[in-house]
Amino acid sequence: MRNQLFRTRITEMLGIPHPILCGGMGPGVSDANYVASVVNAGGMGFVVAAGFPDMDEFREQLRRCRSLTSGKGFGVNLYLSGQAGATERLRQQMRILAEEEVLCVETSGGSPEAVLPSLQEAGIKVLHKVPAVRYARSAARLGVDAVIVVGNDCGGHPGTYGISSMVQAAHAPKEVSIPVVIGGGIGTGSQLAATLLMGADAVLMGSRMLVAEELWIHRQYQERLVASDGTESIIVKTGLRQHHRVLNNDSAKAVAALDAAGASDFESYRPHVMGTLTTQAYKTGDSRQGMLDYGPSIVFADAVQSVEAIFDSMLDDARHAMRRLEGLRCNG
Repeated sequence: MRNQLFRTRITEMLGIPHPILCGGMGPGVSDANYVASVVNAGGMGFVVAAGFPDMDEFREQLRRCRSLTSGKGFGVNLYLSGQAGATERLRQQMRILAEEEVLCVETSGGSPEAVLPSLQEAGIKVLHKVPAVRYARSAARLGVDAVIVVGNDCGGHPGTYGISSMVQAAHAPKEVSIPVVIGGGIGTGSQLAATLLMGADAVLMGSRMLVAEELWIHRQYQERLVASDGTESIIVKTGLRQHHRVLNNDSAKAVAALDAAGASDFESYRPHVMGTLTTQAYKTGDSRQGMLDYGPSIVFADAVQSVEAIFDSMLDDARHAMRRLEGLRCNG
C-alpha cells in the first residue's frame, strides 16, 4: 500500500489513508472478499446488503469482512426502497449493522430521513448518495455525515438530470458544508487530484473496479471489459424514470425498445431486468443478458489487477498530476 498522499475530511472521518471509495456493486458483487481488499488497500468499500437477503448470510459476510481486514472499519450499502416488505428487511439489516459495529453506510434510493437517527445513534457514519446537488442540499439539512454526488457518467443509476460529473465536482462543494464525494466516470489519479482541487473530499469508483481480481465475476467478462473502449453503454428504463446506465447487450436493447414505445408498466420490463439474469452473466461470462452496470470509466480498466495495484497506479498518477500542476504555476 502506498504512503498517504492526501488528507481530507473523508480520510479523517473514516480513518483511511486514501480518499478513494468503491461504491457498492450488485447483485452480491461487493462481497466481503472484495470490500476487505479495498479496505486493506487503504480505501473504503461497501458490502451490498441487498446482495444477501438471508440475514444470517448477511451477518456472516460482515464478520468475514471484519476478519479479513483484521478489525479495520468497513462499510455497507443500504438501498432505501419503498417496495412491500422493504421496511422490515431494512430494520433487520440496521439491527445487524449496529450489532456488528459497522463503521459506515452508503445509502441510496429514497430519503435517509427515516433511518438516519437509528444509524447515527449506533455510531454509524451515513454517506448518502444522490444524482444532483439539489438532493445533496436536502441530505445535508437532514444531518447526514457526508454526501456522494454522482454524475451522468456513472454506471448504474445516474439519475434523470444528465448532469456531468465535472459539473457536479465543481458545484457540490460550494453548496454544502459537509464532506463531498464525487462519483461517475472516475478511474485515474489525475481525476482524483482534480476532484480534490475542486473542493471535494474523495472520489467514488464502481465501473473502473469491475476488473479487480478479488471479484468473483467471470474472467471472460473482465477480459471483455479490458478490451472495451468505454463506448458500449446505454441509459435505459427511461420510461420508468429509473435511468440505468448498462452494457448495451440484448437485454438493454429490449428495454430501450420498451422505452421508445412509451412503456410505463414495470411488468413489461421485468423479463429483461431481473437480477437473476445479471448474476448469471457475471457467473458465466456470457454478457448477452442482464442489466450489467457499465460506465465510460471502463476505458481506464486496462488490465485485470488486484485492488491494491489499481489503487497504487491511481496514486502514482495523482502524484504526477500534482507535480505537473505545480510546474504550470506562474510566480506572482
